[in-house]
Amino acid sequence: MSLIYAEPHLVRAHLLLCAGRQFSEGDVQHWWHPPTGRGVRTHCSDDFLWLPLATCRYVGSTGDTGILDEPVPFIKGRLVNPDEDSYYDLPVRSGETASLYDHCVRAIRRGFSFGKHGLPLIGSGDWNDGMNRVGQEGKGESVWLAFFMCDVLTRFAGIARMRSDLDFSKQCENEVNRLRRSIEQHGWDGQWYLRAFFDNGTPIGSAKSAECRIDSIAQSWAVLSGMGDADHSRMAMESVDKYLVRRDDALIQLLDPPFNSPNDKSNPNPGYIKGYVPGVRENGGQYTHGAIWAAMAFAALGDSRRAWELLTMINPIHHGNTPEAIEKYKVEPYVMAADVYAVKPHTGRGGWTWYTGSAAWMYRLIVESLLGLKLETDRLSFAPCLPAHWEGFTVHYRFRETIYHIRVIQKQGAEKEGGKYFTTTIAVDGVAQPGKAIVLVDDGQEHGVEIVVESGILERRKTKSR
Repeated sequence: MSLIYAEPHLVRAHLLLCAGRQFSEGDVQHWWHPPTGRGVRTHCSDDFLWLPLATCRYVGSTGDTGILDEPVPFIKGRLVNPDEDSYYDLPVRSGETASLYDHCVRAIRRGFSFGKHGLPLIGSGDWNDGMNRVGQEGKGESVWLAFFMCDVLTRFAGIARMRSDLDFSKQCENEVNRLRRSIEQHGWDGQWYLRAFFDNGTPIGSAKSAECRIDSIAQSWAVLSGMGDADHSRMAMESVDKYLVRRDDALIQLLDPPFNSPNDKSNPNPGYIKGYVPGVRENGGQYTHGAIWAAMAFAALGDSRRAWELLTMINPIHHGNTPEAIEKYKVEPYVMAADVYAVKPHTGRGGWTWYTGSAAWMYRLIVESLLGLKLETDRLSFAPCLPAHWEGFTVHYRFRETIYHIRVIQKQGAEKEGGKYFTTTIAVDGVAQPGKAIVLVDDGQEHGVEIVVESGILERRKTKSR
């Protein structure tokens, strides 16, 4: 998804490649080895939903609706048995082919499996596949997945409407409304959102939990999906700042406290996440995907100070600017690391570098969440979230064979009532433009763009409760 700006044709090719690793039942290989395609089939509950999400991003950014009609074959293999987490095998072509749109629909329908709280079943793990035993009996549920699914369904409902598939569009919208109610009814814990429920209904990520009292990604995606209650979402991110952002160690934990060792039988076993040393990788260390999502969430809330502060903490170059820092970090400070350890004597040590997933999200954090660029076919809009002391920035943007030299100027506005506000004026080659976007034209020329952003944090008017 990060390649939309630089190499959209690679996004297109990869979407079709990934759709070709989908089983007829709608689930996908958790991973596979090219060129043969041998890989793993699991009960994981989020894998297949990334295909429709990435498809929505590609179509919305490029305007290439033709990809939705591209025929892609399915693969075929035996189903994962109920008592299995996964199996490794070489699937074969199923003989069935469908459009990319139908692949996405089939993936979404696969996700319509819910538990007693009305939340999606977690299966053998969601984004955190280390929680592979939370739903081993087929009853465990994921609060994070509920937020993520809402985001996918909201975006895909627009694609379905565009194709006049009004029944499916309405079904997506109905599920979003139902999920939002279930999240607030069962997922809110008082100061933050729960992470999941075990098969027996025991919550993960509760203030009452002995392990994993708070998990960052449920809080971040409450904001990023736009599906969390506004007040709850802000409170949840304050809790992330309070309990998971470790400024002295320059890291952002995924969850806290970590799960104890596998030998500790005092609490339900979430899975192989307990095989990691407490404070390492997904088990309470910084997992950089999650840390970046937290920074993106603060930016989405308009909190530029904390968004940029977290970016500085995540940025590997700041872990290598002194000999002492390098001695602690121990890995390359010029590429993204998957994780940073949060346990003595290895606190601050990086792990699994050259991690493309974290690098891609880091790129999107900077370009989209902070500098504020958003591409919609041939329109580029701007909603920057800048440090207060910045006067602005310049970006040279290539649209096919045309270069736009874009200068953004930030001015601090006067205080007004009502909350955060932005006023933007745009001129292209000296000509004022309506709205907050420029129309991109591929004429092979160079164009100058000046954008003036007036920003301020405004006091809210006090109103009587009703």
